[in-house]
Amino acid sequence: MIRRFILLLTIATSLMVNATDPTATNYSGAQCEGSAMPYPTPDIALLAYPDSLTPVFINHVGRHGARFLSSSKYTASLLRTLHRADSLRTITPAGKKLIKLCNNIIAKTGGRWGALDSLGMAEQRAIASRTFMLYGNLFDNKKIHAISSYVPRCIMSMDEFTHQLSRLNNKIEIYTSSGRQNSSIMRPWDEDREYQDYMKSEAWKEIYENRIDEVTPLSVAKKIVGEKYPLTTEESRDIAINIYKVVSGCSAMSINADWSQYFSKEEYNALWSIQNLHHYLTHSASTLSSSAPELASNLLLNLISTTDEAVKGNNQYSVELRFGHAETLMPLFALMHLPGCYYMTNYFDTVGLHWRDFYVVPMAANMQMVLFKSNTGHYYVRVELNEVPVTLIPGRSTIYTSWEAAKEYLTRCLPLYMQP
Repeated sequence: MIRRFILLLTIATSLMVNATDPTATNYSGAQCEGSAMPYPTPDIALLAYPDSLTPVFINHVGRHGARFLSSSKYTASLLRTLHRADSLRTITPAGKKLIKLCNNIIAKTGGRWGALDSLGMAEQRAIASRTFMLYGNLFDNKKIHAISSYVPRCIMSMDEFTHQLSRLNNKIEIYTSSGRQNSSIMRPWDEDREYQDYMKSEAWKEIYENRIDEVTPLSVAKKIVGEKYPLTTEESRDIAINIYKVVSGCSAMSINADWSQYFSKEEYNALWSIQNLHHYLTHSASTLSSSAPELASNLLLNLISTTDEAVKGNNQYSVELRFGHAETLMPLFALMHLPGCYYMTNYFDTVGLHWRDFYVVPMAANMQMVLFKSNTGHYYVRVELNEVPVTLIPGRSTIYTSWEAAKEYLTRCLPLYMQP
């Protein structure tokens, strides 16, 4: 009897040790690039609409296109470590490849850290072309208004988008604006004290840092600098995260970097989950704070009012375009409770299963609210997330919502102090 109990206990313990972590993810290498993933090509067939509906207005909010790495700190930090490993003769073949990759990034960037690159320009032109093809009547002898944040990659994204529209129809009147006067809509975190206090708080930092401690694969550093390289646990974590930052950002720069030379799929997923959690905790809705999604309140109010003016025939523009950042879109999508963009939990290790930055804000991410007028004179709205129609009101299956219902729902999404 005792032997049987010991045998069963041994089997149970073995199963527990070898069991797959139910919160672990198995996303592809491209998906593990996270918010640095280049814009996915949409299925244009999904954007067809019934003949009984005529598009009459578009509200567009977009992120800048693919860009170079935001700064040189990751490549610089890695190169210091890699050159030391090389001098100590502990560096591995993968480490030597990483030196070449870092040098390639530096050479290709040429001091243009954070700038829109050729891929990002092409992404914006492609989105503009598809929008023109689908809703051509809104670009013929019509007026268009576009704004962007003051950051050059956003201004360039706006320029590429609007320039493509003008190439397709030079009868469009396009009015553009960029600068800090647009920050209340495009970069509200610059001024919001409640949000800034939240960012300084320990509430989210403790959860994030615990995630780093728990899942960062220490094996990654050893693969690069070698088993004999002197490393602390903290240094191993820092190196792994820096490698992730560099490698995951390569596709956006059109640099070919085989991630499998540096990570296993499990390691790549683990490192992605850390960055994904950071995005979630700091810019989406969570149980820790309401200040992040409420950053988008002015932007959502602007979307409601401009669409409503179009319904009333008082909006002189047929299309309104806005170009900002991932940090512009994440709060907005959460505030609107768009599918896949809103997830509330106290179990933060499950975030990667339900809220995925590569789905919410890849490079050139965007949302379009297309206003249609039916043959009967009624107005309907269709929301497109990264050019895929999604439901607007939770619990409903239709992708076409009457403007009256959409306006009521979106108004209820606003903070109480902003509601009429």
